[in-house]
Amino acid sequence: MPLTMNAYWIGFKTFFKIGCFTIGGGYAMIPLIEEEVVNRRKWLSKEDFLDLMALSQALPGVFAVNFSIYIGYKLKGLPGSICLALGTILPSFLIILAIALCFRNYSQWPAVEAIFKGIRPAVVALIAQPCFHLARAAHIKLTNVWLPVFAALLIWLGGVSPVYIILAVAIGAFLYGQFVKPGDDDSHGSH
Repeated sequence: MPLTMNAYWIGFKTFFKIGCFTIGGGYAMIPLIEEEVVNRRKWLSKEDFLDLMALSQALPGVFAVNFSIYIGYKLKGLPGSICLALGTILPSFLIILAIALCFRNYSQWPAVEAIFKGIRPAVVALIAQPCFHLARAAHIKLTNVWLPVFAALLIWLGGVSPVYIILAVAIGAFLYGQFVKPGDDDSHGSH
């Protein structure tokens, strides 16, 4: 990206658009971010995108904001981080402000209630689609899906705190990295 003010505008506009047209939060933004950042603008490779997704999820804060801060920093340093983060945050802030100003007056209307009930399945689909897409990109197969399903069941049915699940996975990943040499599990994952 050239070192001009236009570069900041392009980055801001890209993430502002992502923020405007995404319902359902950070995970629903994944397909739009990938399309803009990897496919259209070529700011990241597919592998870097997957790595950044993992990092953005691990860091505290909003997923999409973490993403935009990293990409902004990669492109233009601290000013780029601030610019792209503002581009991501501003649409949500303005939309929530408008809803808050109007919602008290109209929340009991049947049409408004119906709209919110109708949005729920769409949000689930927007979140599920990138999960399946990224699972394919990360070469996750049905044989290794049992762990996240088991974790979800422990949280949902067992009442286990997600904090304990995250700690257990972090410890397990560390131990796996310490005791399994790269390439040792390739023969198991190819079945």
